[in-house]
Amino acid sequence: MKLSPYLHFKGNCREAFAYYADTFRGRIAFTMTFGESPFAAQTPPEAKNWIMHARLEFGDNALLGSDAPPDRWSTPQGFSVALALEDPAEGERIFRRLADNGSVEMPYGETFFSHRFGMCTDRFGQSWMINVEKAPR
Repeated sequence: MKLSPYLHFKGNCREAFAYYADTFRGRIAFTMTFGESPFAAQTPPEAKNWIMHARLEFGDNALLGSDAPPDRWSTPQGFSVALALEDPAEGERIFRRLADNGSVEMPYGETFFSHRFGMCTDRFGQSWMINVEKAPR
């Protein structure tokens, strides 16, 4: 069994997934627009190029997403996508990328529970937690 976060966007899923692919050094394995779907005829013209489903793969991970119709989109709240890494420098690179033009809730740094940890919300409104765990005792 695998768990894959599914993120919803307000018309900018394509831009976000291109950014995440670069940030995580992954590849976009699949995209389908609303205009390419079986529902194309019922899709308003302004939404034809919105992403109905996207899949980004990096390592053994998958991040899924889509653009939500305006009447179904709401600001994400109550969760963060957590990314566990082994290399503090790689964690810092990723944290800086995600925080760029976003906001930092907790700066990336050493904590009592982690070699490095940071929390940010990216420019697309998604909340992230980047963690480099200490070895178990």
